[in-house]
Order: sequence, then structure tokens, then C-alpha cells
Amino acid sequence: MLRISDLELFLRSSALGSFTAAAHEAGLLPGQVAAAIKRLERELDVRLFARTTRSLRLTAEGELYLPTAHSVLETLRQGRDSLHASQSTLRGILQVSAPSDLGRNLVMPWLVEFRRQHPQLNLRCFLSDQMADLYRDPVDVAIRYGGDERANYIALPLAPRNRRVLVASPAYLARRGRPQHPDDLHQHDCLLYQQNERAFDRWQLGEHSVQVSGPLFCDDADVVRRWALAGEGIAFKSWLDVSANVAAGELELLLPDFPGDLRPVTLVCPHRKQLSPAVSRLHLWLRERFEQLLPATGDQAAHSF
Repeated sequence: MLRISDLELFLRSSALGSFTAAAHEAGLLPGQVAAAIKRLERELDVRLFARTTRSLRLTAEGELYLPTAHSVLETLRQGRDSLHASQSTLRGILQVSAPSDLGRNLVMPWLVEFRRQHPQLNLRCFLSDQMADLYRDPVDVAIRYGGDERANYIALPLAPRNRRVLVASPAYLARRGRPQHPDDLHQHDCLLYQQNERAFDRWQLGEHSVQVSGPLFCDDADVVRRWALAGEGIAFKSWLDVSANVAAGELELLLPDFPGDLRPVTLVCPHRKQLSPAVSRLHLWLRERFEQLLPATGDQAAHSF
């Protein structure tokens, strides 16, 4: 059976390039570290280090196993932190930023319910379609669409399977007809909103990238959803933004065989040290609620996911 302490010594020996240095750091003898690595190698039935009297380096198998060891220990750490968080009272102030539409219609009611369960926690909420600067704006965490693997912040998944979908009201479809192919959108009123400081007017549907236009534009994405409900045109919105309207029959999904691009939702914060018990608990709380809104394979919106 693998020992957690052996995994930890494997990681430190790899990072420091020496059993002696890893032993000194852990308050052990070099022979104890060497014995731990041998145990681990026996369990895995591979050689993890190439050792000489002058050097210590990972073998190809050791390089391959290193990310797994990191992942296992990180998962265990998060589990431990979650247990400690569940036993503590959440206090202080938590400042949360969210996109206007998603925040106003979904996240805010959930945050109110979350705070009721933790009455000693104060929440400050900021809604805007302008992306919050985690290092300058007065926010601790931000709920965001999409993700940037190159970004220097911590991103925790909330709704990784979320996609954009095409929707329109029954009244609009009765008046203008239903598009059968992405190219048909050129003959329709497409409702536009601002993204990355410009009009979001190129829509990705399956392998088709369509340049669209329409008579209405707003810098608030929630207004576009409301225009769609009022029968003013076709909107290309996150499923999470329109799922309740689709379920109520107020909006209909269009072109299900041409799925929209992924719009994963994440909870981000500037640094791992800022993953406080309040942030960890909020992440789990929101993730459960987002997951309930994402369709499972086989139901109405499955073709869009």
C-alpha cells in the first residue's frame, strides 16, 4: 500500500535533487528517505530515480509519475481543508464579482441563501460585464466565463460543460421562421451585446463561424436576453443564462445539431493562499447548483452540450 509520506518524500527529493537535502528538510536521516523511495518503487514496480554517487535524477518513469503524485497529494490536502472548513464558523467579509446576467439572475439568489446559512459572514457583490481585475479591484473572488491556462490566478471549475445556445421566442419564430442552418442567420435579426469591449457579432456554431448583424445592441448582456423574450430577435447566450426561460417555454432552442462554443464557468482568485474556508465552501456550494442546471445526456438540450 502506498504511503502518503513516501509520496511527499518522492516529490521533495525530485525538487531538491538529493535524498540528503530532502531528509534534512523533513528532519530524517538520508537512509530513511532512500528506504521510502525504495518502498514506493516496489509498490509501483518501476525505478523512479537514477542514482549515482554524485547525482540524483528522475528516470523517464519518474518523470511520468511526478504529476500524478502532485495531484494525489493536492487532492488529499483539499479534502483535509474541506473537513476543517466544514467544522468552522465562517466569518469576515467576502467580496464577489460576477457577470451581470449570470450574477443577477442566478448567482445573487444563491449567495443570499449561502449567507443565511453563515450569518457571521458578510458578502459584498459586484455585477458587471467588465472583467474584474483581481489585483486592483476590491474583490476576493470572481465568477467568470471561460478560462486562461496562462493566467496567474487560481481557477476552480463551477460549470465546465456549459455552452452557448441559440434561442428565440415562439412569437419571433412564428413571425420570421426558424433557421435551418447557421448561414440562415444572415436573414434574421440577431441580438448583439458587448464582449471584450466590442460587439460580439461572430458566432461559432459547430464548425461554422458566422458573422451576424441586427438592429439592437447593448453593453448589458441581460438586456439581450430580455429582448429575446420580447420577440425582438435571436440571441446566442450561455445555456445557464436562458435555461429557466427554455424550461418555461418562453424561449426555444435553435439549430441543436450545430452546438455553440463552450462557455465554462469558473471561480477565480489571485493566489492559492486566498483559498480561505469561506471561498472553499462557496466553491462547493455554487458548483452543486450550477451542475443541477446543466443537462444530462439525452434530455432536451443535450444536442447543445
